[in-house]
Amino acid sequence: MKTLLTTLLLLIPALAFAVDPAKHVKADEAAKIIAEGKVAIIDVRTANEFKDGHIKTAKNIDIMSNDFEAQIAKLDKTQPTLVHCQAGGRSMRALKVFEKLGFTNLIHLDEGFGGWEAAGKPVEK
Repeated sequence: MKTLLTTLLLLIPALAFAVDPAKHVKADEAAKIIAEGKVAIIDVRTANEFKDGHIKTAKNIDIMSNDFEAQIAKLDKTQPTLVHCQAGGRSMRALKVFEKLGFTNLIHLDEGFGGWEAAGKPVEK
């Protein structure tokens, strides 16, 4: 029984990682990816947060909006897509929607827009 429990405890984190469809990056790596110009940037924060500052070329689709999934479904599922919120929590939830809809190349900005700003990256207003 103890061996089974130990095996399960070791397996659960591995399974959680295996189902995460995204590549996880910090601000510096995200900036390099964005500079290549081939990535869609989806900001899942509120419209007010977005107005206060956002990454250039980002599209704002609020995860709390009633039509969030419908808006995401309109996007190109094969294009590399960088997803972020303010700190990473909402965008991690959003990744599940992207995965459900069949997105194949997801990138998550782990520290969110707050990490982007803290790293001194450019902000549009």
